[in-house]
Amino acid sequence: MEIEGVKVGDKVIEGKTKVVYEIPGTPHHVLLQSKDRITAGDGERAHEMIGKAEISTATTCAIFELLNSAGIKTHFIKRQGKTTMVTHQCDMIPIEWVTRRVATGSFLKRNPGVKEGYRFSPPKQETFFKDDENHDPQWSYEQCIEAKLTAGTRLIGQCEIDIMSRTTVTVFEVLEKAWASLDCSLIDMKIEFGVSPETGEILLADVIDSDSWRLWPAGDRRLMKDKQVYRELKVVTAEALDTVKRNFEWVADRVSQLSPKPHARAVVFMGSPTDMAHCEKIRSACKTFGVPCELRVSSAHKASQETLNILAQYEGEGIPTVFIAVAGRSNGLGPVLSGNATWPVINCPPITADWGAEDIWSSLRLPSGLGCTTVTSPDAAALAAAQILGLHDHVIWSKLRSKQLNTWIGLKEADKKTRDDK
Repeated sequence: MEIEGVKVGDKVIEGKTKVVYEIPGTPHHVLLQSKDRITAGDGERAHEMIGKAEISTATTCAIFELLNSAGIKTHFIKRQGKTTMVTHQCDMIPIEWVTRRVATGSFLKRNPGVKEGYRFSPPKQETFFKDDENHDPQWSYEQCIEAKLTAGTRLIGQCEIDIMSRTTVTVFEVLEKAWASLDCSLIDMKIEFGVSPETGEILLADVIDSDSWRLWPAGDRRLMKDKQVYRELKVVTAEALDTVKRNFEWVADRVSQLSPKPHARAVVFMGSPTDMAHCEKIRSACKTFGVPCELRVSSAHKASQETLNILAQYEGEGIPTVFIAVAGRSNGLGPVLSGNATWPVINCPPITADWGAEDIWSSLRLPSGLGCTTVTSPDAAALAAAQILGLHDHVIWSKLRSKQLNTWIGLKEADKKTRDDK
């Protein structure tokens, strides 16, 4: 059988809203196809919604592309057709992870006395065991560990629960900032994980679409564009389903706007072309955070007016910019930029073995009224620039957050391996 240009094999699993097929000849890859079906209440309410599969696929693929770009480890590989996508095969972990920024919905029923709109900082996290017959009971952290679930050959213990917990919050925060860039509040969302039988890694899996979250444009519940509209229908009519579909289309249209190119940059000024290798390291490190980086050569001592002219050109463009000054010996470049710019300046002098200790004082010992900071590592200069620009650019911020997550996961996995090897 062929589906949207892909020859598929056996059906791996079929749920209420999607079906997964093997792809012969491509081990560890599967084809996930969405259905034109909307459900609520563990399937107690279900209707056909023509076009939902395509809308869901467009939304899911855009979201996973955003998360992959940020550095989150997911099962997503590519969109295949209107209703299908190719993913890494995963042995799913039957726990649903819910993150809430605002108290609403079922949380209020389970926690009487909490008013709708209560804001959780940090986000509130809940876990539910996937069991339709028992209406997906809520599980505590301890229950998740003591259940001793397995996915593939991996036992889901404390390490695995901790990894999923931290990843869940990171995913929520990345998407929350993305939606905020369109003046839309991500109120809560649910996600699931699986284990790759190929690598043993825990991957964000399943789908993320309008079934997965609550979205309130401008933070106004009355404008909600999510499946809650369907849940709250007293009578499901064709007209009501059209309204729900239009809401889903609204979401699918806007998810494509969540991953713009960064509207920010770093500009590296070097006092001499002999510092080019040092500056290239800074540019390479900036690239890992999605920060566009330009290199310029200008000496504050030997071409003072030209340095100020170049500075004025950048400030005149109005693009948020961090300047990185690379100058050894007597560093006049960083202080001159700092004294004439309103944007941040970071000194990153190329330290040498002979006069390095003395040279760095010209970057640290500044006249009053100057605020440029100093680092000695090209990686640190790029990181500092990204952190500054990430304050107002969610694309850069998401890469920073994901890098922190992946570093933490790496340490967590290494610690587990050390203990397992005893």
